[in-house]
Amino acid sequence: MAVVFLFAGGAKLASAAQAVQMYDAIGWGQWFRYVTGAIEVGSAILLLVPPLAVLGALLLACTMVGAAVAHVTVLHGPPTGPIALMLLSGAILWIRAAPRADPSVIRQATPAGSGNGTDH
Repeated sequence: MAVVFLFAGGAKLASAAQAVQMYDAIGWGQWFRYVTGAIEVGSAILLLVPPLAVLGALLLACTMVGAAVAHVTVLHGPPTGPIALMLLSGAILWIRAAPRADPSVIRQATPAGSGNGTDH
């Protein structure tokens, strides 16, 4: 996933012809292409740093929501790519942000003699 966004964001930052044309069609100016490229590259790097992966996935998911909206409303194309990447970003966010149960806390919370098979 990080590689995909490194390449996509890198193409925007490198002024690839397709990216320039797409952002011309969007009509917000080329500065928006640079901002989007920087967000994608920066977030891809964050995905590779475990304590920061949640932030990277959150930024990418939000960026892909904007991309899907732009594909539908301005570019008049199917938002398949942005939606797929948004779902993958959401999955990473969910997996990384999900609280982990500490088995020692579960054992401490189980009352003695509760019939869990450990009170012989």
